[in-house]
Amino acid sequence: MAQETVSRAPEAPRQASPATPRQASRQAPRDADIRRHELAAFLRSRRERITPEQVGLPRGRRRRTPGLRREEVAQLSAVGVTWYTWLEQARDIQVSVQVLDALARALLLDPSERAHLFQLAGAVDPTPATVCPSVTPALRALLEQVEPFPACLQNSRYDILAHNRTYGQLLCDLDAVPPEDRNCILLTYTHPEWQSSIVRLEETQRLMAARFRATMAGHLGEPAWKMLLKRLRTESAEFRAAWDRHEVVAHRSKRKEFRNRHVGLVTVDHTDLWLGPQPGPRMVTYVPADEESRRRLERLHAIAVGRQG
Repeated sequence: MAQETVSRAPEAPRQASPATPRQASRQAPRDADIRRHELAAFLRSRRERITPEQVGLPRGRRRRTPGLRREEVAQLSAVGVTWYTWLEQARDIQVSVQVLDALARALLLDPSERAHLFQLAGAVDPTPATVCPSVTPALRALLEQVEPFPACLQNSRYDILAHNRTYGQLLCDLDAVPPEDRNCILLTYTHPEWQSSIVRLEETQRLMAARFRATMAGHLGEPAWKMLLKRLRTESAEFRAAWDRHEVVAHRSKRKEFRNRHVGLVTVDHTDLWLGPQPGPRMVTYVPADEESRRRLERLHAIAVGRQG
């Protein structure tokens, strides 16, 4: 009796089983551990390349460590020595954006290194980048068209996102200021040349602190605002005094006087041109209030163009 031959269907290739929740939970700590060690190595390498003289510290006679010591970085960043040591040892500790910002400044990181630091720490850098996505080519073209009058783009935190050439020479050489320091309040309270260009400095400082307090009411929980406030209170006794008055004032256009180092006194009318329905990003323009100021701004523009040429 003939037997039937039963043909078997070919076996389907085996697929890898999806990771179980337990396996996924094991992978996450491994990834975090790798990040911590990469962060530790990066901080160590940046610390070792900086000489004490670069940050205004004495070298001393018995320096065996290449670059800065850990305690020196901690001192410059205003953090505890033990805490910073743990950071370089890849300990599992939380790092705030304020501390990362202080470390980036203490270690003299350039924009690429700063971005790398925040990425390794798994944090978002709250400071404005050199090129802000909201600054479109059309807005840059508009800034140029306003010349020879000074103009810039600011956000609600007073960060200077972009500026034309005249504005870049109005209160100081703005291109020489690091992008993360290009903030009008910070410069008004901490930058000597910027301060010397403002005719009524004390009044301006007090008004800016009051406007900053009024605007910050809508951003109390945002890291970038808290970090700027902490830096201002740390670096300026004048700001602390103005801030503690709890004064508030709304934005308004007004006449201003600047004492420019190249062309002398200029009187301008300040106008904010808002870029949206809510107070936030805006174009700040300074239109000359008299013919002499117009001529001086034209000369300043020519100086600014010559510097770029």
